[in-house]
Amino acid sequence: MIDEVTAKTKEELAAGLADVLRSPRGTGIVRAIVLRPAVDLRKLVSDAALDVEEGVVGDTWRSRGNRHTPDGSADPQAQVTIMNARFAELIAGAEQADWALAGDQFYVDLDLSLEHLPPGTRLRMGDAELEVSDKPHTGCEKFAARFGDAALRFVGSPEGRTSRLRGMNTRVVAGGTVRVGDGVTVVSVEPEATIGR
Repeated sequence: MIDEVTAKTKEELAAGLADVLRSPRGTGIVRAIVLRPAVDLRKLVSDAALDVEEGVVGDTWRSRGNRHTPDGSADPQAQVTIMNARFAELIAGAEQADWALAGDQFYVDLDLSLEHLPPGTRLRMGDAELEVSDKPHTGCEKFAARFGDAALRFVGSPEGRTSRLRGMNTRVVAGGTVRVGDGVTVVSVEPEATIGR
């Protein structure tokens, strides 16, 4: 079962935002990897295999499906979710197990903003390559329950959306292994060049 953390106030979130916005561009680092083996279960791991068809191997992305797709199948544009590690630390504290409450699979020290990583951008993460999706990654009731209403409003604000504080959706375009400590590198910025292919 998943618990919640001590919620931050709007003022605490605003005070910590400057550090989040100083996240590196071009090249970053993988700080944490999380598998979701079942609903509301999280497993911190030191490495994960990414697969073009399965997403993160051992995660429930495919079997869980998506209520927003016409047939309820998993959404290929939301195959792998990535969150800024600095923002995860801001809302959840230093314990990576608490970051995992957000439900994302990778937590990276990298600027995830729309300006830096527009849809179609390719990222190399470990041995794998991912493409940034045009599908927004937004907060929900579970996010609010775990991190507080102020955090949900913060990620949903105009600045929160353009900075992708809630994280971003990607899909695997080349499989491989990703380890904690691996680099995350922007390979190409070709806005929306391959989305939907």
